[in-house]
Amino acid sequence: MKYILTIALFAVLFNILLALPIQEANNEDVEVNPEESGDFFEGDMELNEEQMASLLYPDKRNGRIQERYRWPNNIVFYDLGNAFNDAQKAQIEKALRELEKLTCITFKPRTKTTKAYVYLTGEDSGCHSAVGHQNGKQRLNLKPNKPGFGCFKLGTIMHEFIHALGFYHQQSASDRDNYVSIIWENIKDGKGHNFAKQPNTLVTDFGVKYDYGSIMHYSGLAFSKNGKATIVPHDKTAKIGQRDGLSPSDIKKLKAMYKCH
Repeated sequence: MKYILTIALFAVLFNILLALPIQEANNEDVEVNPEESGDFFEGDMELNEEQMASLLYPDKRNGRIQERYRWPNNIVFYDLGNAFNDAQKAQIEKALRELEKLTCITFKPRTKTTKAYVYLTGEDSGCHSAVGHQNGKQRLNLKPNKPGFGCFKLGTIMHEFIHALGFYHQQSASDRDNYVSIIWENIKDGKGHNFAKQPNTLVTDFGVKYDYGSIMHYSGLAFSKNGKATIVPHDKTAKIGQRDGLSPSDIKKLKAMYKCH
């Protein structure tokens, strides 16, 4: 009799567990985007001392709103370095041509006299970039992979170059709580700072509404410690974390920042 009661109790508990709600990530891909798991700020953003200080002293934040972090004359100079094969270089060039086609920004190979430029590296530390024009040599890293995979997804390359142009992540927006919920208990220990909101004194949306479909939005599983969602859209039909290409809102913001006409 005792054995039968034990089995019955186990069955009841099992059914209760099955009935509990599960937090699911409504993200575009099952896999986490590679740039979301790095050790830099928000995973893939290399901040300089002034930018880090602005995070420590919120009342003094005035970062990407400052035009000095924008590339003069809308020209971004770059150096592909020597870490990539021909197919990988072609994929990078393809991403840059796509950004040029959609905006008024031009990407040009640096010359020997160019002082401020993006230097591409291929270290094993994932995908990451400095944020905005740094008035000197600045790094953008893409861990080598087959074109279309990892850091060499076309959208991931564009994502990193948009950081270099001066943009933070979409879910860092000051009004993000109106659109998504951050599930803090699912975030890896020590990674909670990657989900901090940035006040509108530091970043601006240029009058463009929050965009679930932005190429700059985290996926729903970013920095998850247990495979459960860390970001849940309030709109249950929304998909987040796409790296297929720029959304209409991404294009509007880039054009606004660089005063495209």
